[in-house]
Amino acid sequence: MTALTLSTAAAPGLRADAIVIGVAKGTKGPVVAPGAESVDKAYDGRLAGVLETLGASGAEGEVTKLPAPSGFKAPLVLAVGLGAEPEKDAGYDGEALRRAAGVAARALAGAKKAAFALPLADAADAGAVGEGALLGAYSFDTYKENGKDAKGRGGKTPLADVVLLGGKPRDRAFKAAVERAVAVAEELNRARDLINTPPNDLNPVAFAAIAQDAAKAHGLKIQVLDEKALAKGGYGGILGVGAGSASAPRLVKLSYSSPKAKKHLALVGKGITYDSGGISLKPAGHNETMKCDMSGAAAVFAAVVAAARLGLEVNVTGWLALAENMPSGSATRPGDVLRMFSGKTVEVLNTDAEGRLVLADALWAASLEKPDAIVDVATLTGAMVLALGSRTFGVMANDDAFRSAIHEAAEEVGEEAWPMPLPEHLRKGMDSPTADIANMGERMGGGLVAGLFLREFIGEGITWAHLDIAGPAFNEGGPFGYTPKGGTGSAVRTLVRLAELTASGDLG
Repeated sequence: MTALTLSTAAAPGLRADAIVIGVAKGTKGPVVAPGAESVDKAYDGRLAGVLETLGASGAEGEVTKLPAPSGFKAPLVLAVGLGAEPEKDAGYDGEALRRAAGVAARALAGAKKAAFALPLADAADAGAVGEGALLGAYSFDTYKENGKDAKGRGGKTPLADVVLLGGKPRDRAFKAAVERAVAVAEELNRARDLINTPPNDLNPVAFAAIAQDAAKAHGLKIQVLDEKALAKGGYGGILGVGAGSASAPRLVKLSYSSPKAKKHLALVGKGITYDSGGISLKPAGHNETMKCDMSGAAAVFAAVVAAARLGLEVNVTGWLALAENMPSGSATRPGDVLRMFSGKTVEVLNTDAEGRLVLADALWAASLEKPDAIVDVATLTGAMVLALGSRTFGVMANDDAFRSAIHEAAEEVGEEAWPMPLPEHLRKGMDSPTADIANMGERMGGGLVAGLFLREFIGEGITWAHLDIAGPAFNEGGPFGYTPKGGTGSAVRTLVRLAELTASGDLG
């Protein structure tokens, strides 16, 4: 993991591989952002003109490299675009800083040390830059021999050391911001590792073992229900989804408790470690990325560990509903009826609508503990991707104020989310002549139908929200900002912020 430190050192005298500065898009050309004054001075105040000559405009994500001025101990200056220059006295948006830092960290792969001289108006800015740099430096190289890619070229190691210039190492707020950035980024990157791990190495049993190791390391309580315990408990949804696989399902309960907690937040994650669609087999071209179908469970896992590392004054319980959805002679068939943990029966019309089945059992288990709120996270429906695209997750809830609070929390930490309705008229489409409910309803509005199905398994009087992260959970395109190709760790930061707001009593 990339190291992160604060420093009051001046840029010219710091030994590093590069100095990172910000450049904004002004009305008359590029503008050097605050934090780079000493660098601009070394160019006789003409740095903006030099950058413009080199083609820089200050557009978001733009990178321009130039030799460092004479007398600098670093050989390189890397200017990263911040986007539009803010209005006078407005300051730079935290997400703009986070993205710029991520771009710079990725551009400096292979370097040992970089000094970031980006705008730091306060501790929050330091946290944003630090978090962006740590997330941008992420690389998943576990399966590359000797650090080489598939074509045999030498791979570049992630940037090893990030120094935040203009930070205040002895200031309590700055120290806390950096510590938070490190905890959140490390756990989010752990979620990315899990998502990127191929399914032949990450099955439900392996995932549960990783959670057990983390629980031991961070003082968490953990309970793992294996296939025998699931059968004894009547968890028909999880067992039904996992019935076709040689890898048995698991339900993992991971608990962080604070002695000062006044609230209890339950998080439930869909953990389909590989989704073939089951008997309702996915068509060709839709299977290759299905290792990411456990992204919800990875996000919940990461958020619970982050809450523990941050010592938040709230009790947080994570439920990881883990199964592998495979076709075989023992697999659940379309037309089968499953008796869920809640006692309700579900007619399975499509075995590729499996995520809602494992979540239903875990949601009811979470409800029995009577938490103050439940939030589930899942790569649940392709319909949500069609509705919101590949970078935005949908938020549904049984309480409008709670839905709004989650949307605001997501925006605050830089995750794109959008509130979605739960139209009552869509519920009728899941009526079954055979069982209490079917796992499929109307095709149009399928993401909302899935939310309505999950609502059926929430205990009476419990506030609940559903995050459908099917779009942003796995980036099949090129990297951007601090987001890599592959697993993204979507929703981790929103869940952590939600836990912080619950702890402080500021939620809603």
